[in-house]
Amino acid sequence: MNPLTRSDHLFGPLFSNADIEALWSSQRFVDAFSKFESALAGALGDVGIVGRDVADTAMADIAAFSPDLATIQKQVSVDGVPVPAFVRQLKAHVSVQALPAIHVGATSQDLLDTAISLILRDANAMLEEGLRHVCEAIEAMDKQWGANTMMGRTRMQAALPITVHDRLATWVMPMQFHLDHLDELRARLEILQFGGPVGNRAGLGEYGNVVAAALARRLDLTDPVRAWHATRGNLADYANWLSSVTGSLGKMGQDLALMAQQGIEDVRFTGGGTSSAMPHKQNPVLAETLVSLARFNAAQLSLVHGAMIHEQERSGIAWATEWMTLPAMVTTSVTALRHATSLLNTIESLGDRPD
Repeated sequence: MNPLTRSDHLFGPLFSNADIEALWSSQRFVDAFSKFESALAGALGDVGIVGRDVADTAMADIAAFSPDLATIQKQVSVDGVPVPAFVRQLKAHVSVQALPAIHVGATSQDLLDTAISLILRDANAMLEEGLRHVCEAIEAMDKQWGANTMMGRTRMQAALPITVHDRLATWVMPMQFHLDHLDELRARLEILQFGGPVGNRAGLGEYGNVVAAALARRLDLTDPVRAWHATRGNLADYANWLSSVTGSLGKMGQDLALMAQQGIEDVRFTGGGTSSAMPHKQNPVLAETLVSLARFNAAQLSLVHGAMIHEQERSGIAWATEWMTLPAMVTTSVTALRHATSLLNTIESLGDRPD
């Protein structure tokens, strides 16, 4: 991720926040790897591939495991993924009795994709909360100022009078649609990845699907019909949704920036947006930022769609492209929603009171 977009950078507060960054941290990934391995050991015991005592010992050993993140990170440039180094450390840590229940039937992509599913589950809760806050803020403004009038504008030229409610409807309706669509997407996103080396669960023979079902239950994820190692439509659809959310927020930000122009002044804000040279100015900073964030996500979308092209049973190229783009899009979307709520809460008035 661009260092300027980190929350601890000088420009960071415009583009990110610590809460969403924590979801994509190294620690969060290795915690998810441990959770996967523990759930897999438990699932192997549930099915009877290993004894219950072996599974329980493995789960206890994994719970006490603290991976060496620095060593894992150094090895990523060699292996291309952090999982082999993680698994080597895990196997060196657990007792001999636990080894038969460690990483059985799994591959690196299973751990990484499942980790992302677990991260997205928490990110989606943030996104849902953010959408609801934006809807509530717009609905509150509608109650207060919806009957006020303003000039409707088409192609940025004065057209015919409208009410504030008319303008607000174009902001809130997409937010409500995005909320409904997120419910549908979550069923396709918050899913287990478990296919083994070539994605067909053959490493566990006839037990592949039953172990997958037990593993999914332990992780509280949906078990898909088969592994999705090379079929990435779910992530592409999600990226499209993220870009649509920020696009809708960008439209709102653009409207507010234009409404705040001197000579139009359909909106008044409290505080912020000072100029170093022109003290009379109050720049609509958050409104402008919403537009910038929308354009950023729109540009990333094509990369995620390009990453749908996974050659044969696994692609290191397309996979790495997802790692660069999807976290950035999620971070941008959560940040945009928080900025939107803050912006709407600074509005002092909208439109002109009707006669």
